[in-house]
Amino acid sequence: MPIHKEKRVLPHSPSQLYELVVDIERYPEFLPWCQGARIRTRQEDLIVADLIIGFKMFRERFTSRVRPDAAARRIDVVYAEGPFKYLENHWVFEEHPEGCQIDFYVDFEFRSKLLQKVIEGLFHEAVRRMVHAFETRADQLYGPPDQAVSSKPAKP
Repeated sequence: MPIHKEKRVLPHSPSQLYELVVDIERYPEFLPWCQGARIRTRQEDLIVADLIIGFKMFRERFTSRVRPDAAARRIDVVYAEGPFKYLENHWVFEEHPEGCQIDFYVDFEFRSKLLQKVIEGLFHEAVRRMVHAFETRADQLYGPPDQAVSSKPAKP
């Protein structure tokens, strides 16, 4: 139901940002509402991961099948198990004169109508916070952007 798609330019390399996103075990260190992360299986082209997400009285665990492709600088995620009817998202990392252009997409629907109603009201704020958390983490790991380069939505 809620869909978010965005292209954003960040002053870090595509490989740095790819590594940040594929490092799922570290999500609880910086992502809001992510209370736990566990890798069930890790292969070169498939990661099966559990995330525990908590917000107020809600706490849910879900499993995703993550398909990282370092050569293509792309990460595709599909839902495997948990509270969703479906969940799909992707990250694509492309070279850009100012660093990296990220193409991010997420679409999902909860099985629970109550949970779906709650998240619909918070969805855009939650995505904004999540994107900001990834940007902040990239700056912490790879150094802050210099004054001349700032993160901004990409021009269509």
